[in-house]
Amino acid sequence: MFIAILGAGTWGIALARILAEAGNRVTVWSAIPEEVSELSAVRRHKNLPGMAIPEDIRFTANIGEAAAGADAVLFAVPSVYVRETARKAAPYITSGQVLADAAKGIEPGTLKTMTGIISEEIPASEPVVLSGPTHAEEVARDLPTTIVSACGDIEKAKFIQGLFRGTCIRAYTNTDVLGVEIAGALKNIIALAAGISEGLGYGDNTKAALITRGLEEIRRLGMAMGCREQTFSGLAGMGDLIVTATSRHSRNNRCGFLIGQGYSADEAARQVGMVVEGLNALPAAMSLAGKYRVEMPITSAVSDIVHGADPSDAVKMLMGRELKAELHRPETDPFSGRMG
Repeated sequence: MFIAILGAGTWGIALARILAEAGNRVTVWSAIPEEVSELSAVRRHKNLPGMAIPEDIRFTANIGEAAAGADAVLFAVPSVYVRETARKAAPYITSGQVLADAAKGIEPGTLKTMTGIISEEIPASEPVVLSGPTHAEEVARDLPTTIVSACGDIEKAKFIQGLFRGTCIRAYTNTDVLGVEIAGALKNIIALAAGISEGLGYGDNTKAALITRGLEEIRRLGMAMGCREQTFSGLAGMGDLIVTATSRHSRNNRCGFLIGQGYSADEAARQVGMVVEGLNALPAAMSLAGKYRVEMPITSAVSDIVHGADPSDAVKMLMGRELKAELHRPETDPFSGRMG
């Protein structure tokens, strides 16, 4: 197979290596010529220091050279660059190619998911979304990892699934594309909250509460948007949230920790030195909560903190909210009996 990876960040490079070592011909595109030159020469990524890049992986700054004729085109750029990248790639995409997106986010303003953006820029495409608990740093070391390959066209989902056969990544298929994408984008916000709590000096009790109640916020919104409930208890939901909210590899957790320590959101992101997708997802998450009239107090508190509120005050607000039953639902609620 000929595979194009659009994006030379840690995830793009980790994917490129395992797919190349599985016997595929891989070309990686970057919009930054200097990055292409460095990766081609040193065969190392500065944020994946223990991983050597196979010599047969090609790098290019010409997106047409990467995408034209590829059997699969994988988008691995940060969410804020997906639209621009899809627009650049569009002239070189043909109907026989399978597109897949590995970025996690929701576009502010349009409230489109990443596959929605790609479909808009490349009409008639039905991209697969790749999401799950997949830190690039661990994939780079061939540690056992699982991922979800989701698409309304199950054959496309199975095609992408099959690319990972024999690698350290075990892929599962799903047809709930929107659910997988909502879970993948919003878990980064809850990971910010978990990091903030740790930065404030709170313990495991607090983190467990944030993860559990945060997952419920994500589920509530997803259900209101018509997603499948099972998705949120699976790898793209619970699995990805656990790893992002607890791992030392998590940019979102690290950024939140710095915010809890007193840094502004901008300062914390600069300290992290890589894209913090939770910050990018916040405006869209707040818009979706309003649009679908879903209560999301943790997400709202993170938004307030990012915009300058004192984290300790936000915690007091969360703890002082109206008392509720965890499992109770009003009789008129169609989801009565499910976790509240």
